[in-house]
Amino acid sequence: MNILLISSSPTLPSRSTALLASFGEKLKSIAGIHTSSLSIRDLPPQSLLHADWNNALLAQAIAAVDAADALVIATPIYKAAYSGLLKAFLDLLPQYGLRDKAVLPLATGGSPHHMLALDYALRPVLQSMGPRLVLPSVYATDAQITAQTLGGYQIAHDIHARLDESLALLTQARPYIYSAAKDQTPAAA
Repeated sequence: MNILLISSSPTLPSRSTALLASFGEKLKSIAGIHTSSLSIRDLPPQSLLHADWNNALLAQAIAAVDAADALVIATPIYKAAYSGLLKAFLDLLPQYGLRDKAVLPLATGGSPHHMLALDYALRPVLQSMGPRLVLPSVYATDAQITAQTLGGYQIAHDIHARLDESLALLTQARPYIYSAAKDQTPAAA
């Protein structure tokens, strides 16, 4: 299973990127899973905003999404919405650019009040793009991912437990995702 880890934070380091990295580390322990990473903030901003499909880096990013069986998308929540970087990138994908993929949304925000942005803003956009499965989101507040004095972030135990649950759901979805790929294979003539 090929899983693409997508960071959509405009800053680095960030809590959402730390959450994504933690999940990526958990994936390394699972046999048969291969991960790759995409940081939307590293894409050329002019090409991203102007939908320049001729830009090689943008084309590679879109191809990486197409090649993945599953996506883990991490975003900060600002003013009750997911990041503008993520919106700009999702707008570049084809209408059904997530067809037959599993998608796991991860998000961070200043308070629990922003949690609903995942269900009322991000999930409808993801669902409209035809994924096979959108897994339950993992949301963490700033208090659950704390900055350390020597750099990096400390993720609370309860968030690690939720990431473990998401990992189990994602790995259980493997046969479901692969059966979708078989459904798309043309019959032999």
